[in-house]
Amino acid sequence: MSSSSLLDRFAVLDSAAVSDALDQLGLPPGVGGIHPVWGPAAVVGFAVTVGLEPRTEGPTGAHIATTAIESADEHSVIVVDNQGRTDVSCWGGILSLGAARRGVRGVVADGVCRDVAEARELGFPVFSRGSVPATARGRLQQRSTGEPASVAGLVVEQGDVVLADETGLVVVPRERAGEVAEIATAIVARERAIAEEVRAGAPLSRAMHDARLAMHDTGLAMHDTGLAMYDAGLAGQDARLAMHDTGLAMYDAGLAGQDARLAGQKESTR
Repeated sequence: MSSSSLLDRFAVLDSAAVSDALDQLGLPPGVGGIHPVWGPAAVVGFAVTVGLEPRTEGPTGAHIATTAIESADEHSVIVVDNQGRTDVSCWGGILSLGAARRGVRGVVADGVCRDVAEARELGFPVFSRGSVPATARGRLQQRSTGEPASVAGLVVEQGDVVLADETGLVVVPRERAGEVAEIATAIVARERAIAEEVRAGAPLSRAMHDARLAMHDTGLAMHDTGLAMYDAGLAGQDARLAMHDTGLAMYDAGLAGQDARLAGQKESTR
């Protein structure tokens, strides 16, 4: 599946549905406390990570987040790990402009931002813990880019699918993204069916009960599929054992034939 197709599947989902899917798979279900700083917004893309730390003496290298922005593309969301600090901005207007020019989908920051009006004018989604006017200059430096980041305790790996909306943030490991999208899509369909029943006048308890039965039936079907796959595996194992036994029999027959030939040769030399 292409990157665009995968992200398109998540673009029609919200963080709650994806969280439920992650729950079913035993994966971290997401976090709250990270919100859009202007207007209703949602963003989904592949993570390009940036780690920040307090400024130290001496040269600091590139300005924070610039290398991440330059390595990003139209499928990317910049993820900034500023360890939840709310006293200093870790994202500002010039960074929003540079990212928007690259086609970046948005930024998610475990920290606060500034220049909110500039991000709004650009239509560039910014998710953070809030806003503050204090600059990062002289206060922060870049620690890493492309390395694992943490947002509100949630680990984000480079390339993970990140989805943020008004409810919160979810992170999907890239290798599980297709599976999560499929489960979340089924969850959305089930909830829409419940809503349609309720709008049609069905008691909420009955609509929810019907949904639980449907989930139970789905679980049984998945269980039956698993058993069928297990049985098929056993059948394949039995077939391999039979082939192994056949091979041994052929090998024994070959040895018997060889012994007979040797006996014949000895008899002919007498």
